[in-house]
Amino acid sequence: MKNKYEIIIYWSKDDKRFIAEVPELAGCAADGKTQMDALKNVDIIIEEWIETAKSLGRNIPVPKGKLMYA
Repeated sequence: MKNKYEIIIYWSKDDKRFIAEVPELAGCAADGKTQMDALKNVDIIIEEWIETAKSLGRNIPVPKGKLMYA
């Protein structure tokens, strides 16, 4: 894992999958059968999110680390 963004992982009862969300990157999330699968998948999605933001000329947030309200 090379990204430094905070990732929140939780179990989704409705989806019956682990969900990994990146609060600093709007809409950036992935799922997986296990927590590790979700973490691996979200790492790929983070890279894709950043590539898309760059291609659209959008601002890419600097990773802040631990959020105070989490």
